[in-house]
Amino acid sequence: MDKLTNVLEAAVREISSSLSQVELELVKSKYLGKAGIVSTLMQELKELPDSEKKEFGKLVNQIKVELNSAFIERKEFILQKELNNKLLSETIDVTLSGRDNELGSLHPISIVLNKMVSILSELGFDIADGPEIETDYYNFQALNIPDNHPARCMQDTFYIGDNSVLRTHTSPIQVRYAEKNKPAIKIIAPGRVYRVDMDKTHSPMFHQLEGLWIDKGINFANLKGVVTEFLRRFFNNSDLQIRFRASFFPFTEPSAEVDILSEDGSWLEVLGCGMVHPKVLHNMKINPEEYSGFAFGVGIDRFAMLKYGVHDLRTFFENDLDFLQQFSKVNEVVI
Repeated sequence: MDKLTNVLEAAVREISSSLSQVELELVKSKYLGKAGIVSTLMQELKELPDSEKKEFGKLVNQIKVELNSAFIERKEFILQKELNNKLLSETIDVTLSGRDNELGSLHPISIVLNKMVSILSELGFDIADGPEIETDYYNFQALNIPDNHPARCMQDTFYIGDNSVLRTHTSPIQVRYAEKNKPAIKIIAPGRVYRVDMDKTHSPMFHQLEGLWIDKGINFANLKGVVTEFLRRFFNNSDLQIRFRASFFPFTEPSAEVDILSEDGSWLEVLGCGMVHPKVLHNMKINPEEYSGFAFGVGIDRFAMLKYGVHDLRTFFENDLDFLQQFSKVNEVVI
């Protein structure tokens, strides 16, 4: 009987000292489990004299009841304590200042594109759009680039099936627009274009803006005037030095590449342009004997690199928030 009393006292002490539900369950298993101390004591019942069995069994059952009651009481205490600690740790101090909301920003390429569109819209150009998956005809043939033309190799094209491509420039938009609209035509065609190329100055997907002006009497002087005004407004520099160099493009004749003079005295190529080739006018269903026009193409990503001093084009597409947040207060392109 003394042994039972000692077991009860020891169990009560261990229950009272348990600080977590895990500890409490271990104590319960130690005393009331199938192989616990109380179960072991019950095995001794068969060895006792008949005169003691009844009293011994009664006392063991009493111990079970008291221990179960102690376990329940201690468990409720632990649960309440854990709840109080949780509530205390999650308390919100309503006197604290509110958290600032961080504003997002336009992507630097979007900023540059918006600036370009704004300038050219003020110069009288409308915006045109077209599909990014193009037919071979609109992407190449209509622009005087036949099947055997070496310019096809320069384009590094993504082909989709036998007759479709991811457009390599936005020039197909100009052809599609001209087929449905009679001159005068004065449009810009901004958008995504695709070529098989990837390094710090090239990307498989990049952005172009192309301009087209077709009307009676349009000449190279008009082209130079529009391009010069566009570049000087974009870089906010009315004295910006600009030069035109003779070049070759299959869809324009004559053609030129345009450079600007940088602060360190070096010339930087920024765009290509030229008078629309008569064959292209014919493919646009426009009479080249009656109308003439010019076209120019701008690499939007390249302008963004020049503007913001970015040396790796891939930086624009990595979605690094530290990089992008630099542009949160940029409203326009300023040199």
